[in-house]
Amino acid sequence: MTEQGVRRTAEQVLALAPDDASRTAGAKLGGAGPWSQIGGSASGLVWGLCRGSGSTPYRTVVDVGGPAYKCSCPSRKFPCKHALGLLLLWSAEGVGEDGEVPQWAADWSAERAAKAARPAAAPGPPADEEAARRRAGRRAARIGAGVTELEQRLEDVLRGGLAGQQQAGYGPWEETAARMVDAQAPGLAARVRELGTIPSCGPGWPARMLEEGALLHLLNRGWLGLAGLPEPLAATVRSRVGLPGAAAEGEVVRDRWLVLAQYDSVSPDGRLTTRRTWLTGLGSGRPALVLDFGPPGRPPALALPVGLVVEAEARFRPGTAGLRADLGERSAAAAPDRVPAGVGTGAALEAYGAALREDPWLDAWPVVLGPVIPIPGEPGWQLADAEGTSALPVAPAAAGSGPRAGLWQLAALSGGGPVTVFGECGHRGFTPLTAWHPGCPEPVALG
Repeated sequence: MTEQGVRRTAEQVLALAPDDASRTAGAKLGGAGPWSQIGGSASGLVWGLCRGSGSTPYRTVVDVGGPAYKCSCPSRKFPCKHALGLLLLWSAEGVGEDGEVPQWAADWSAERAAKAARPAAAPGPPADEEAARRRAGRRAARIGAGVTELEQRLEDVLRGGLAGQQQAGYGPWEETAARMVDAQAPGLAARVRELGTIPSCGPGWPARMLEEGALLHLLNRGWLGLAGLPEPLAATVRSRVGLPGAAAEGEVVRDRWLVLAQYDSVSPDGRLTTRRTWLTGLGSGRPALVLDFGPPGRPPALALPVGLVVEAEARFRPGTAGLRADLGERSAAAAPDRVPAGVGTGAALEAYGAALREDPWLDAWPVVLGPVIPIPGEPGWQLADAEGTSALPVAPAAAGSGPRAGLWQLAALSGGGPVTVFGECGHRGFTPLTAWHPGCPEPVALG
């Protein structure tokens, strides 16, 4: 099967859009009307000329196996509306696989191939191990000083009482986060910023702030007592504080990876967009979390639609409960013809509990639940085992009005019957992200 043969649905194509405006504009270009000289090749290239407002049409080419895009339009969005429209046209009608590739599309494809085949840079001179140890020692000392300062900050907050945090505002926490950045502990800075946003999160914020503050205190104590921890837990502490692990240390797993969910979140200061992509190995059964980041105004580059299957090597990072992975070179593969196997709510809680033993700061664990029935009600929604023996509460954030609020969509899909649901199982409940109707392998992204 060629890469063109692994055809995305319209929903999967539109999921690649960097924002709602691009999604709407791309959908308008999904018909043959504005296009000319459309073609495709067996290697996975799709190209065409799209009529714009000027006299010269835009040259658009897509490698559907990536996907990767190139367009002559001036848009700074990636992919642009023309690339989205061309992909929609390809997904709905097909463009053939035996066309002669125009020179401009062939040049772009050759440039990408040459870049991928370019040998790695020659190794530099041997590293000065003693100098590296001194640098690591200086950084550890700075982090230690930062941790001590952060512990004092938490102690002052508790001594003054949590009630005053709403009046104090976010500013003092941002100052503390900046101090953690100065101490070269970006992981601590991120947790401090999150802690500072809690007083504005609505009812129940004091309990949540106490919980998150306790976890931050536990991480501080873990760093200060790092030498006495077993190595797996020490690696987790280093990762949570923000120390990068050596790329060569991680386990490498080659598999066909099914994309279970993908969603974005923005940091409290609005400076960073984080894209989370959940995968599961169809052969190994292993879950993987791939993170990608984008600065303000530019979405993360990695775009893998839900339901897509890619064949790739995943290198798992140490100290991340076996979840965080980086994908190597990947190619599209045939999608599965069945719904992923699910587990009951009890097994989901057991899996999350086991993961917490390795990483006490783990927010959630990926789980495919099924068959379960969504049940609305007060004080909140639940996902109940089909046999009715137990249920999981849905996390409060999932029931809100944010981008992942797809509970009524899930209820409509269920129609009162059992469904299979993928999501994140955490201490605040279960957050549903994707669902499957019984007997239908086509996933439905919720939200």
